[in-house]
Amino acid sequence: MNIWAKIVTALRGGVNEAGEAVVDSQALRILDQEIRDADDELKVAKDNLAAIMAKQKVAEEKVGQLKDKVKEHEDYAIQALDKGDEKLAAEVAEKIADFENQLGNEKEVAKGYEKTAEQMRAAVKQAERNIKRLKQQADSVKATESVIKAQAAVAERHSGSNSRMKTAMESLERIKEKQAHKSAQMEAARELANEDDAGSLQQKLEEAGIAPSGKSANDVLERLKKKAGK
Repeated sequence: MNIWAKIVTALRGGVNEAGEAVVDSQALRILDQEIRDADDELKVAKDNLAAIMAKQKVAEEKVGQLKDKVKEHEDYAIQALDKGDEKLAAEVAEKIADFENQLGNEKEVAKGYEKTAEQMRAAVKQAERNIKRLKQQADSVKATESVIKAQAAVAERHSGSNSRMKTAMESLERIKEKQAHKSAQMEAARELANEDDAGSLQQKLEEAGIAPSGKSANDVLERLKKKAGK
């Protein structure tokens, strides 16, 4: 692969990563919208199921009405035969045949609606289960995302607190060091002042003849001569 092909591949990879980053950042919003869309589609499916069930009910009512008419006209035909009016009985029989043909058609229609309604009812129940599971997963993801954000916020604050704490401790150590240095300076100054005071007092006592002055070399020599007996 030449350099230009590699560059193009890298750019395409960057675009894909950028696109995925956008999708990931909007994942929960997209998921919520998909759930709303699924709910809307489920509502439409339920409306369609209700319409099919209504048509099934109408078809079944027609089946019942046609059955009643067949039974009613069978009674008419029997009465006509009992009276010996075969022509009338034949006309009634023709009407019964027409009703029975309609009855057969309406039964097929009702059966078709029933089968469709059963299929749609099963599909609606499955969709409801899927949407319920999807909502549960979405709630779980949202809860987990909230926990992650809370943990990230705590970690960020803790990291910032550690950094600020470290800076504060360093400042405190510098203050302590300065205070110790200042205390040492003050102690040295006091010692020097005490030495000056002691020296001044000793001089005053010696001048007043109260305190002996320091020994001189002559004093030491005289003491040694006395010890030597000279």
